[in-house]
Amino acid sequence: MGSDRSTNLVRIAKQHQSHDAVVADILNLPHPKATFDFAISIAVIHHLSTRERRVEAIRSILELLKRDGKALLYVWALEQASSRRGWDEGDEQDVMVPWVTRSKSSTKTDSEVISSSSDQAEKTFQRYYHLYRKGELEEDAENAEGKALESGYEKDNWWAIVTNR
Repeated sequence: MGSDRSTNLVRIAKQHQSHDAVVADILNLPHPKATFDFAISIAVIHHLSTRERRVEAIRSILELLKRDGKALLYVWALEQASSRRGWDEGDEQDVMVPWVTRSKSSTKTDSEVISSSSDQAEKTFQRYYHLYRKGELEEDAENAEGKALESGYEKDNWWAIVTNR
């Protein structure tokens, strides 16, 4: 069973896999409690604008797990000094990041720029990200009544395997 906030991603998932996928809100998941052995949350929690909402998101994931279930959580890291973004300790943790979409278009509006090499229109949206500092994901898991079993850093992300206490 998969869920995502994006209708388009859920539609694509349903086309390519034989399992169920639904559009859902991380703070109001439609799945029965204590149902799953494992859950995965990639690039979701860091989009919530307050610590309380991020903790509630982790709590909502943990509620879906069976007694010995585990969840893998991935969030963007603040410590990205070697990446193209270059964020690092001392930088703001709450940032807006441009998200560029491309679509075929023959018209141009104030919010679109036509690429000189094709007829693709670009539209830029600003998306909110909370950049997690080292240890913060584990703290949020604890505040959600969970426990981090393992954690680490990989490709500009912090990850943790979390279970219910």
